[in-house]
Amino acid sequence: MNTTALAAAALFDLDGTLLDTAPDLTAALNVLLAEERRAALSLATVRPHVSTGAIAVVHTGFPEFEVGSAGFEALRLRFLDHYSAAVAVHTRLFPGFEQVLATLEAHALPWGIITNKAGWLTEPLLDALGLRTRAACVVSGDTLKVRKPHPDPLLLAAERIGVPAADCVYVGDALRDVQAARAAGMVPLGARYGYLNEAEQPESWPVAGWLDKPQDLLPWLRLRRSNAINGDVS
Repeated sequence: MNTTALAAAALFDLDGTLLDTAPDLTAALNVLLAEERRAALSLATVRPHVSTGAIAVVHTGFPEFEVGSAGFEALRLRFLDHYSAAVAVHTRLFPGFEQVLATLEAHALPWGIITNKAGWLTEPLLDALGLRTRAACVVSGDTLKVRKPHPDPLLLAAERIGVPAADCVYVGDALRDVQAARAAGMVPLGARYGYLNEAEQPESWPVAGWLDKPQDLLPWLRLRRSNAINGDVS
């Protein structure tokens, strides 16, 4: 149950929180694997590594390569080429998130995105899904010199939307999301529906609460009427 003051804005991680990007990332990895004459990997195998970024995804397909080596870097760049060419083929909002965003917008509560994904991938993806113009702010992994778990990207987002950090919730599906939110003074919420990697022991993360589905966010927000929690925003 939410025992904190209700938030005036919602900020989201991208991969595994707002968007289900794993199918397109898996497809890009499988193109690379086919080029290297290796067997394709299943979505279930790749999915837990997506929130950690391209390095983790590529390493899932090529575990014998040392991360940072010349050979691995060449694979990573080819993977990103394949992904950028088909960044929004299967990617969609997680089920229920359209209702959540519509509710936020109906109540004039700003929402934004803070991701470690580079802007040259983030912006075309959001454009393809019609989300970039709806978001009050988008902070990508290369917007600043630091990325999550550093709090500065979250603090920049709060500044851009004009809401104090303490009045924001930040939703993510990785430990670095929780750490960044805590360091920024925001309310950290965990997306249990996302790409949680059980090896990271998410049950030990210092979250204020867990969301089993996107709609579970609504009770944490300053909605004008309680019936909006059930989707009635008329």
